[in-house]
Amino acid sequence: METAAIGVTEIEGRGRAMVALRPLKGGEIVLRDSPIVLYSALPFHSADHQKNNNCYCSHCFTSISQQPQKVSCSTCGSRFCTFECQSVASTTSHTPWVCQALIRLRQYFSDQHQPVDLQLQARFLVSAYNLARVSPDRFRMLSSLQGSVPSQPDADSSATFLHSLISSICPPPPLELGFSLELTSVLLAKDKLNAFGLMEPFSEEREGRSVRAYGIYPMASFFNHDCLPNACRFDYIDVPGSASGNNTDITIRMIHDVPQEREICLSYFPVNLKYAERQKSLKDDYGFLCDCDRCKVEANWSESDDDGLEVDAIDEEEDEDTSGVMDEDPDEQMQDEEETDAMKGEDDFPHAYFFLTYMCDRKNCWGTLAPLPPSVTTTPSVMECNLCGTCKNLDQV
Repeated sequence: METAAIGVTEIEGRGRAMVALRPLKGGEIVLRDSPIVLYSALPFHSADHQKNNNCYCSHCFTSISQQPQKVSCSTCGSRFCTFECQSVASTTSHTPWVCQALIRLRQYFSDQHQPVDLQLQARFLVSAYNLARVSPDRFRMLSSLQGSVPSQPDADSSATFLHSLISSICPPPPLELGFSLELTSVLLAKDKLNAFGLMEPFSEEREGRSVRAYGIYPMASFFNHDCLPNACRFDYIDVPGSASGNNTDITIRMIHDVPQEREICLSYFPVNLKYAERQKSLKDDYGFLCDCDRCKVEANWSESDDDGLEVDAIDEEEDEDTSGVMDEDPDEQMQDEEETDAMKGEDDFPHAYFFLTYMCDRKNCWGTLAPLPPSVTTTPSVMECNLCGTCKNLDQV
């Protein structure tokens, strides 16, 4: 974390949160974080599992589909980007127990055809219990993250089923904290609330993007959600020679300036989603409903209003650009616009302004634009999309 930039605090009604410890500039990197645990987002068995199953390294999840060199585990067939990565994995993420567990789970799910969500939960539990074996300190860090414990673990059917499955076909080696249904249930709760998706490479020809892997990041997990965020997450998983030396690290970068003591929030999904879609996603995936300023406004809109949000925003901006041009002196018009901008408080950030300034307009992207990090002597003049990587000068936005 950048020195004296952000800190964790308790906010009534929101729990633990990240806040600015000093005024922050747009483009400023406020956090660099490494994952506690990573696991594949590809199911053991699905209609197209063969197409995607060997596209990514099983340790660092970089794309390997185009690499001529094929490095594979001789036992389970998991692929790796290099022999070095495979060597590191053999004592960390791909131990002999993990290798055998993957073989047995792959066979089980090929025969039983269970839901994809259940298969991914099984992948997470294998990675989490393996972490308890190879790095007890990091496992304790995982256990300390937010995630409520069900009052009656037996009532959690997914936890009960998966604990029974792992116990029967691939029980983990002896662990410091033991291996119990209660612990399995707790771990699944941690995963549900704290996992970040590492996305597949962007393509304009494909609507939507799938997740290649999930990672749990100890500090980034403290960021709360807002449907008009003031910060966004960047990862450079397929960029060789990343600055941190670890391609699965993520950085949190400010979208625009914020004052000291302001809460720093991310959006847990693309900002273009409609009100009903956002509320359903948050309720299903995180167990809460959002009452941010944007949601308070949109809660009273009809569905047709919601559908036309982006079009209305663009039309509104075009009207502002053309209205009054013939009736007002250009210098006076510019002065009026500057005064209007100055009166715009961050608490009532207009939807149109956010969408037009900070949402990527590249086909099928819908990522968030943030300024490149400023230097000591310059202010940021280029915006970068956190999904497709497109860069634009500020005067193009």
